[in-house]
Amino acid sequence: MAKGSVIMGSTLSDSLTSVLWPLVAVAAAIIALMHDVCLALGLLAATAWISRTTIGTALLIEDFRIDLGVVAALLTIIGYSLNDTIVILDRIRENRGKLPIPTADIVNRSINQTISRTVLTSVTTLVAVGIMYGAGGGGIRSFAFTLLVGLVVGTYSSVAIAAPLVVRSDSTGAGRGAGSVEETTAATAA
Repeated sequence: MAKGSVIMGSTLSDSLTSVLWPLVAVAAAIIALMHDVCLALGLLAATAWISRTTIGTALLIEDFRIDLGVVAALLTIIGYSLNDTIVILDRIRENRGKLPIPTADIVNRSINQTISRTVLTSVTTLVAVGIMYGAGGGGIRSFAFTLLVGLVVGTYSSVAIAAPLVVRSDSTGAGRGAGSVEETTAATAA
């Protein structure tokens, strides 16, 4: 009788984890996207001050205003960052296997497996956008500036913000309830 309740408890816990883990991943992606857009808008607002400095003049930074090009760049940042975040979180899901919640080692391994793809894609895109920024003229410069900032921030947030948000915290005991791997293994062995 007790064995059946342990199995039912672990099955219920596994079911809850399989429903809640995607919600945590979605929340992590949304937090990363909000970070990207807020930082891009913040740096765009800071161009009013930066454009009056010597460094701002040397970097061709103007007092950029929000126009259709900036809106297009923000939407591109959202798509780019979301795609990058999905690639990393999907690798975490693949490496997680049957574990209910990914550990820090799984997240670290997943980031290491996808970092070359992430860096190569980001650098290639940054080169193209950098050329657009330098040689594109004043009409496209606000778009290119916003996209440059967004690409750097988006790559950072996918790797350093979204991925760590899905890690089980061993120090606080989160994830170590009735459905933890250790208890599930002990219950099925008994």
